[in-house]
Amino acid sequence: MSKEAITLSSLTHTWILDLDGTILKHNGYKQGGDELLPNAREFMQSIPADDMVVILTARTEEHRESTISFLKAHGIRFDHIIFNAPMGERVLINDSKPSGLKMSVAVNLPRDTGLNLDINIDEKM
Repeated sequence: MSKEAITLSSLTHTWILDLDGTILKHNGYKQGGDELLPNAREFMQSIPADDMVVILTARTEEHRESTISFLKAHGIRFDHIIFNAPMGERVLINDSKPSGLKMSVAVNLPRDTGLNLDINIDEKM
């Protein structure tokens, strides 16, 4: 499978990632236990320390402790995790800078294929 690529500015970023089907196998916690998807750890560890990482999940609060423990044990860094998120689309609305820099990027990856994504930083943006 070919990698998708996105190009970002050299500014710090806010990463908003879905949990199941993106970082972890979809519904793995309901089917015997969580499982990292391919390249998830490497991708998450490549996010610069100054960037903010927000994870969204439809998992209920009853799964909070086990989910957080699993993520920490497997080196998945995050600043915030939101449980009980609705199962529908995640909608991000943001402005553009006067320079024309678009301040939002959306990537839809096929479920359970992992974070097969290249990030390019353009110092000119």
